[in-house]
Amino acid sequence: MTAYIGRRLLALIPLLLIISAIVFGLTFLIPGDPARALAGFKAPQLRVVLIRHQLGLDRPIVIQYLRWLGHAVRGNLGTSLLKNSPVAAALRARLPVTLSMALGGLAVTVLIGVPVGILAGTRPGAVADKVATVGTSAAIAVPDFWLAMVLVVVFAVKLHWLPAIGYVGITQSPVAWASHLYMAWIALGLNQGAALARQVRSSLIDVLDQDYIRTAAAKGLRRRTIIGKHALKNAAIVPLTLIGIQFAYLLGGTIILENIFSAPGLGQYFFLALNGKDLPVIQGVILVVALTFVLVNLAVDVLYAYVNPKVRLT
Repeated sequence: MTAYIGRRLLALIPLLLIISAIVFGLTFLIPGDPARALAGFKAPQLRVVLIRHQLGLDRPIVIQYLRWLGHAVRGNLGTSLLKNSPVAAALRARLPVTLSMALGGLAVTVLIGVPVGILAGTRPGAVADKVATVGTSAAIAVPDFWLAMVLVVVFAVKLHWLPAIGYVGITQSPVAWASHLYMAWIALGLNQGAALARQVRSSLIDVLDQDYIRTAAAKGLRRRTIIGKHALKNAAIVPLTLIGIQFAYLLGGTIILENIFSAPGLGQYFFLALNGKDLPVIQGVILVVALTFVLVNLAVDVLYAYVNPKVRLT
């Protein structure tokens, strides 16, 4: 297992270089001129040219990329053009908000998807399976942003059970922290939990139809033992891969939900930067999100190798 993790970490080096190049290049496709936005649309052209020179935007793009990459590997993501503050410091302050929302949504995804999928997969064609199928179909059809607004209207505006907007750090008050995130977790996790439930159901049905499962049943093993010790471990392989993909969706979903709940996370920071053509912030946010996604998928790969030892040999 240690050797496998080492190989995966080495494989990340070229991947991260490719990601950094893509992140840097994509920001230049954003319409508008950062120097013009910073100088003001009525500013004389000479001032715009001067600002472009000060920001290094008049240099060849390869030189700009290498300079940015050299600073990035040392943890320096530049200075915000709009707020004149270090981007890395702002990202460190805002990343916990986004991760709290995304990881909480992932937890809801697993808490919904795994039990419902097991219930349906162990009873194919039964009433529980049909109810789960209808329920997951309805949940998949519900957009997370629409569900978030409905939850705000019901639980914050009508019932006054939860705060509608804002964020409280977990170190300040764990209870207040959770109360500000409950609705976001449900909005993010319900849709993805339904998709995961379907995948768990499908994988479990396939595994339970294998010959070794029939052999175990013929030997007199209890059904609970067969499912718990044999079927679930093998059925978990495909859903684990799906969870890694779902985390990327959850990270993207937080960008919209942070604006709905006025949470000071990366999504809110990104939209402000996008409107102001703040390139260092845009590059920093995309890079941090991409790195987070890569690390989560690395963790999923390690779990995948634990569940399926054959993977460690590849």
